[in-house]
Amino acid sequence: MIEQGQKYAYKCKMDFLTTSEAAEYVRLGERKLYELVTSGAIPCSKIAGKWLFPRHELDLWVLSGLARPAGMAAADPPPIVGGSQDDLLEWSLRESGSGLASLSEGTARGVERLQRGEVMVAAIHFHGNTIPDGSADDANLAAVRALPGLHDAVLVGFARREQGLLLPPGNPKQIHTLADVLSAGAKMAVRQPGAGAQMLLEVLLSRAGAGPKDLRRFEPPCLTGPDLAAAIRAGKADCGLATRAAATAAGLDFVPLVSENFDLLMRQRSYFRPQIQALIGFLRDKPLKQRAIELTGYDPAPSGQIRFAA
Repeated sequence: MIEQGQKYAYKCKMDFLTTSEAAEYVRLGERKLYELVTSGAIPCSKIAGKWLFPRHELDLWVLSGLARPAGMAAADPPPIVGGSQDDLLEWSLRESGSGLASLSEGTARGVERLQRGEVMVAAIHFHGNTIPDGSADDANLAAVRALPGLHDAVLVGFARREQGLLLPPGNPKQIHTLADVLSAGAKMAVRQPGAGAQMLLEVLLSRAGAGPKDLRRFEPPCLTGPDLAAAIRAGKADCGLATRAAATAAGLDFVPLVSENFDLLMRQRSYFRPQIQALIGFLRDKPLKQRAIELTGYDPAPSGQIRFAA
């Protein structure tokens, strides 16, 4: 099976240039190119004693410094990660020293803010295109390709994570599927429209031949997974849909339903910003993998990988 990084390379036709080829490609002398390599100012990799330069990364590097005429340049977005809430992401923002803040309002709202230049990154997990076997490999990619006004999009993998039913300790109503929720008339905590978990719930209800009106809902909608977990823990709801990490943190039972890609969406000009590079560098280190194990329900294999670039 072709790994995700290889898929991306095939998709973007990303090849690797030698030093002389890279110098010619970016219209610089080889000496100047070596200076940039030494200072860590240009994307490159040393393999068997030779420097290689990913062509697509060089494109992003050039675009990151693009100058526009006065009056046409959009202001740099604030260093904020909008979109979906995630425990591992919030921990990473703190521990990486990136200086990026978090504004958790759900996937759709985060993308809207990204399009308006109000955040630098949107954390996303779309589910409108979830495929029948329960995974969601292509949902984020399909959604990003279809977004208007994001012709310079870059999608960086953060992790794969488990989504499922959160239940009180001991699962007193013996709920194991969404069909059980419907048949038992269990009160279900839900998320706000546009949240990735709410998109997933609507997909799963549709598969079960039901709709949101068939649920006995706890109101008002919960703004984040931890809020939903707190409602169940307090006995206000019998169940809800969120991550395994949210269940673990709240001491709740968990029934897995799908595995999803949780990704970071940004514009090309933001990719090489110091804050983003600090975060991406951290995502590739061992502390993230260890924390993912502790929180439970994560596979950090995609962390820091470019999954798509327009």
